[in-house]
Amino acid sequence: MSKAQTFDKTPVPPGRSKKKRKSRYQARGRQATKADLDAIEKILPPAPYQRDLLLEYLHLLQDQYNQLSKPHLTALSEITGFSLAEIHEVASFYHNFEITEELDPSLNAPIKVCESLSCALAGAGELYQDLQSQIPGSRVKKAACMGRCQSAPVVRKGDTYLEKATTEKVLDQETDVKSENSILTLDDYLGQQGFSTLNQLRSNTVSSQDLIETLKVSGHRGLGGAGFPHAVKINSVLSKEGPRYLAVNADESEPGTFKDRHFMNSNPFQFLEGMLIAAELVDADAIYIFLRDEYADTRQILEKSLKELADKSILGNCPVHLRRGAGSYICGEESAMLESLEGKRALPRQKPPFPAHVGLFGKPTLINNVETLYWLPEIIRKGADWYTQDGRHGHKGIRTFSLSGHVKKPGVYTAPAGITAEELINEYGGGMKDGHTFKAYLPGGASGGILPASMANIPLDFGTLEKHGCFIGSAAVIVLSDQDNMKMVARNLMDFFEDESCGQCTPCRVGTQKASQLMQEQDWDLPLLEELSEVMQQASICGLGQAAPNGLLCLMKYFPEDLA
Repeated sequence: MSKAQTFDKTPVPPGRSKKKRKSRYQARGRQATKADLDAIEKILPPAPYQRDLLLEYLHLLQDQYNQLSKPHLTALSEITGFSLAEIHEVASFYHNFEITEELDPSLNAPIKVCESLSCALAGAGELYQDLQSQIPGSRVKKAACMGRCQSAPVVRKGDTYLEKATTEKVLDQETDVKSENSILTLDDYLGQQGFSTLNQLRSNTVSSQDLIETLKVSGHRGLGGAGFPHAVKINSVLSKEGPRYLAVNADESEPGTFKDRHFMNSNPFQFLEGMLIAAELVDADAIYIFLRDEYADTRQILEKSLKELADKSILGNCPVHLRRGAGSYICGEESAMLESLEGKRALPRQKPPFPAHVGLFGKPTLINNVETLYWLPEIIRKGADWYTQDGRHGHKGIRTFSLSGHVKKPGVYTAPAGITAEELINEYGGGMKDGHTFKAYLPGGASGGILPASMANIPLDFGTLEKHGCFIGSAAVIVLSDQDNMKMVARNLMDFFEDESCGQCTPCRVGTQKASQLMQEQDWDLPLLEELSEVMQQASICGLGQAAPNGLLCLMKYFPEDLA
């Protein structure tokens, strides 16, 4: 007789019968039903199941049911062998996954109203309130930047986006005509000497070191925000033995930024050639593209383009994995993106070691954003002099700006490096909207700070704004006018960082929360807000917490009259 089946030998009190102790034969916790197991098995690809594909599996469930019900998560755990705890911690981390207690077959995709600054300036707050009153019982929610700031305000329902949205558009379920330029075809790109540099590299007509030297001489930098010299990063990756990987950060989530989407949607093959060149330069064993979930149209374009390259034997032997993000701004931090690619919560890693040496799956990894790779073919084909010949006010090269806010012609513009905000607005943005007077601008999105119009003559380039408490970052320029409430602007930015904090470190997690609460008051406690800002800047693990107070500090420094 097993130990579990032995009888209790303790004396029985008078008047009570002695009963056999019941054994526990069922597993603890929630158990999956056969119906749930069958439903999930139909959605998932065949076994074996990879731990790094957990986000992809969750996306399949979310796409099918508009939710992640707990019974389905339990079934996913039993089928894949991943623990329910790790599945739940990942699913609950990302904004675009919705966990429900039980499956609700009637649940539709929520109506999401973008509340980023560009959309807020265009009336997103009023639109949100109106939709909630017009659609009783509907699932109208606020959401972070959707990468369509030039067409603010924006509303998302599933994979459908309404640009310059109105209540009438949403109620009529109107679908926008795409505003992008026509996509450059593969034949057209090949006719423009497309993939010639890649072919030369693969045939050893030119050496990797020659191309790296060209990048060094051109001064080419990473264009995702940090501006690290590209050639230095490549050589750092090459200093470590393989296998090596290339990870492409296509998760641009900085409010006001939409240039990467523009490049991928209008000329995907130039971006893909740059990606393949970079992979050759570091002898990558695999390529991972981390694409933000909000870019469903871009995903279709890239899938089609990759298939075309494979059909024409251009793609080569290096596997390319296109992975979807799930709504998390922190994935813009390179190590957080790697964690997400590995199927985990996107928590930034402690550095060192740096990803160039210990990156994806613990291997040396070259990490580039889309625009960085986009310019590679042209720089190498046309030479370093071509890339440095333009520029203004003592600066060399070109810079791509995402321009939004109160300008007549918001959009993506490639302009000379060192152009000023005033020149950018007047020469490219068509000037201020009628009835608006230029008051201030954000030179680098939500994290880049705020400067008054009186300082709109500063060259916009790396290293020019830091002494003013700002930086160019991803070159997302948001233009403010005399009709904007500056306290509202700063609150919008701080609320964004509070919502997007990964929660790993106390200075960022608690600091953004407390600052946001203090900024809801009519009269701000400026000394306390300044103290909180200093703690966030000095003690946060990554750039999110360090940059979160920039807008607030600039408001206190440059706009004291708006705080009175």
